Formats: sequence, structure tokens, C-alpha cells
Amino acid sequence: MPANNSKEYHDFIQKVQPPVMPSTRSHDPDNNQKRTDPFQFGSRFLEEGDNVYEFNAWDHVEPDDEFKAFAEQQYEKQRASRVSDFDRNRFNNDPAKWWNLFYKNNTDNFFKDRKWLQQEFPILAEVTKKDAGPQVVLEVGAGAGNTAFPLIRNNENDQLKVHACDFSKYAVQVMRESDQYNEKHMVADVWDAAAEPTEEADSLPPGLTEGSVDVVILIFIFSALNPNQWDKALRNIYRLLKPGGTVLFRDYGRGDLAQVRFKKGRYMEENFYVRGDGTRVYFFDHDELVQMWGGWTPEKGMQIDLENPVSEAQLAETDNPFKVLHMGADRRLIVNRSSKLKMYRCWMQGLFRKHGGPEPTTESTE
Repeated sequence: MPANNSKEYHDFIQKVQPPVMPSTRSHDPDNNQKRTDPFQFGSRFLEEGDNVYEFNAWDHVEPDDEFKAFAEQQYEKQRASRVSDFDRNRFNNDPAKWWNLFYKNNTDNFFKDRKWLQQEFPILAEVTKKDAGPQVVLEVGAGAGNTAFPLIRNNENDQLKVHACDFSKYAVQVMRESDQYNEKHMVADVWDAAAEPTEEADSLPPGLTEGSVDVVILIFIFSALNPNQWDKALRNIYRLLKPGGTVLFRDYGRGDLAQVRFKKGRYMEENFYVRGDGTRVYFFDHDELVQMWGGWTPEKGMQIDLENPVSEAQLAETDNPFKVLHMGADRRLIVNRSSKLKMYRCWMQGLFRKHGGPEPTTESTE
């Protein structure tokens, strides 16, 4: 980022004034530290009288109006300086190349293990119980195994099988060479989620067939796809899932700090960017995801019309292949206490269910 733009951005986020809630507690630090053991995401509210620098993160914090206006200004600058046609083709034609370079440079040290998974998605606690029976979990975009390995470590189900797939062959190599790789419960393979069937091969992952998967995990994977690949990926996931099977979804939300701070020359199309390392990222809207999953059909494909949004309640009345059980935004204020920076983050989190099969339990859909 040019020096003047970088300074403008840095100066602005130093002045962020996040909205606060009316106080509902005593601020006696001996009686209320806003901590739980273990810490539960979603439980730390920023209230009047709180010291914003007391903790590294606050939950459910909406951006203030000034930040929203600043973000719109940044988007206009991004649109005015798009990626060249040459670079757009370069980054879109061979995305696996850039992810291979990413994992070669970062190996397995870039991502932290996702220990929060079973809290955010209770169904993962259910399939790993001792008496859960045969369960097949597919993680798409498994990276270095930071979802799959914690799942295996916490597993008590002798009949659990986790298929960890990524279209980076280097990422798959990292997983297979890990000391945690246990072939009894886990298999890692190269797979492109947006693959199309050919005369020589099907578009499904190695070792999996139609209707063979109980749970599909999609953590920051759809954002790495070109929007014109979403339909192909969704079609493959639909084919893989058993009737009543579940999709666990988490990805970047529109207005996230990562989107706002993109410099010039990174904008490919609306809400779709290329990072400095060549990997791509899309930032999603709530209504967009509801229509994507709740409105998709094998016959018509993707049905997204943000000018005329369809509510979750309306889609729930249809017999479309996927039912949206939950779709929400995880908004947090991340605080750098040493530099006094306050940063708005936004992730979208969804729970989708394939039509048919037994109804899910209350615990697995909360």
C-alpha cells in the first residue's frame, strides 16, 4: 500500500469508536472479569464503562457509522484501480499454483488449530462420541489439517472417518507427513471442490461416492473460489451428502477489516480480490448466502438476486435440496492493546441440511 494510503488507514483505525451496550453489570473487577472457563465465544459484550483495551476481542460489535463510511470510500478507491486483464487471467486460470506456493512458504505454521470447532458446530461433538456409529466427515479445503487433526484428537468414535481434501498437493503432503496423521480415522487427498465430471473420471473426491458423507465442513473455502465456480462446488457437495446430511459453513463477511484494507490493484470484481501472494478471496453477504444455499437446485443452479431477496422463512417452505438451518454474522472487535488499534472483523457462519433423512437434533442445530 502506498505510504500515504497506509498512514491514512492506520490513523483512521486508531480512532475507531465502537458502539457500546448499556451496562448490565457491576464493574468491580473482583466480581466480573467477563471470563468463562473455558472461554465461550459470543459471551463478551462491550458495555458502557468497559475499558476496550482490557481484552483482545469483544463479541457482537457492529461497526460505527464513521467506519462504514470510511469502508465505502475504500471500496470506491479499489474499484477505480482494478486488477489488469492479464493478472486476472493469471490468478484465475491456475489457483492451485498459488496455493501450492502459499503452503510451501508457510508449511503448517500459518494456521492455528481450530479448537473452537465443536463449540461453534455441536454436531462435530456428536459424531465423535463413543456410541455415534459409522460417521463420514468431509473437510473441503483442509489446508494443513488444522480442522481435521483437532477433530481426530478429540474423537472417541471407533467408526469415524475424516476425509481431508485440498486442491493444493503441497497442503495434502503436509497433512500426510504430520505425526498426527492417523490412517485409521483420516485420509488426505487432492481434490478440486469445483471439479466437473469427465469421461475419464468423476468429480468426487477419491474414495467417496454419491450419498456417502454425513457432514461436510467448509471453512474459508468458498471465498477462495471464483464466483463462477460456486454452482459446480455446490453440485458436488449435494451429490456427496447423504439425505439429511449437514453442511458446516464459515467464511469472510462483507465489510470485514481484510476487505476494507485492500490496496489498489487487488480488486477483480465486486467483493472479490486477489491477495499479494496470488490467492483469491471473496467477502459474502447474508442474503447472498441464504439465496445461494436455500435457492439452489440441480435444474436451475445458483439463484441469487440481491435486488429481490428471498427470506429464510420463504425458502424454508420450498422443497429445494438444501434447507438453511442457520445463517448469521459473527462480528467482533479485535484489539491490539500495544498499538491501541481497534479492528472490526466479520465472518459469516451457516448450517445447511440436505433434504431428506431424519430431522436433526436440537443440539446439532443450535
